[in-house]
Amino acid sequence: MAARWKVPGGLAGELAAEFAGTMILILFGVGVVAQVAGGGIGDHDSIAWAWGLGVMLGVYVAGRVSGAHLNPAVTIALAAFKGFSWRKVLPYSLAQFLGAFVAALIVRWNYTEVLHAADPGLTIKTQGVFSTLPGNGTLPVGEWGAFRDQIIGTAILLFLILAITDAAGTPPAANLAPVVIGLLIVGIGMAWGTDAGYAINPARDFGPRLASYFTGYGGAFRDQTGYLYFWIPIVAPVLGGLLGAGLYQALVGRFLPKEPGEPEEPGRIPQNETPETVEAGRG
Repeated sequence: MAARWKVPGGLAGELAAEFAGTMILILFGVGVVAQVAGGGIGDHDSIAWAWGLGVMLGVYVAGRVSGAHLNPAVTIALAAFKGFSWRKVLPYSLAQFLGAFVAALIVRWNYTEVLHAADPGLTIKTQGVFSTLPGNGTLPVGEWGAFRDQIIGTAILLFLILAITDAAGTPPAANLAPVVIGLLIVGIGMAWGTDAGYAINPARDFGPRLASYFTGYGGAFRDQTGYLYFWIPIVAPVLGGLLGAGLYQALVGRFLPKEPGEPEEPGRIPQNETPETVEAGRG
């Protein structure tokens, strides 16, 4: 096992990086939805691309310091299957939620006039700017359909994050893993965005949901039917992340050849013989 390196500031430095990286992710992701839903500028494709760019940039911001989890589902899956310290799971998750919350407040503030013009009552019509809804608020998808969807989508996310960043496999060269992970998010958005808005990240959904509740969206915790929906994009992605990471380890990871002296850092999947982990989530 390679020698561990120390992050200046220790755990506090890692949490600051998780906060900053998640904030960048949400500034782009929630920002683009506010632009499309409130201003009528852009469409589904621009939403998918902006979320992917947000993830990519967030990973570049935090990757060297914290591993850029940016997603509690990723943090938990890395603790379960890649040796990431369980004692860091709660602090990382809180930093991610806080980064998403602050970013959503910034978007809410900046788009105040546009959102109030498009939806004076701050109703379910623009609630989807900040948090996800079954069937995106309009299509006939129930709560349990959304639960299923979030398990599948996050399983895909974690399976492919581990594949992309596994040094024993075929990782991208020259620290391009964040770019490939960003493209992964674009792909998930384009292929798995119908049933539940592809939250695939408890922090991405709950942080902005809470911010919208505090700034006038009284129904933020419920879906279009009145169901108390907020827990589904929290619980289902965690289960899906564990499923996806477990499947990768069972089907691929354990069969890859290990090179002598290959660096192994718990919770930081090595790339091209550098101690950098990249991962993300919208999403």
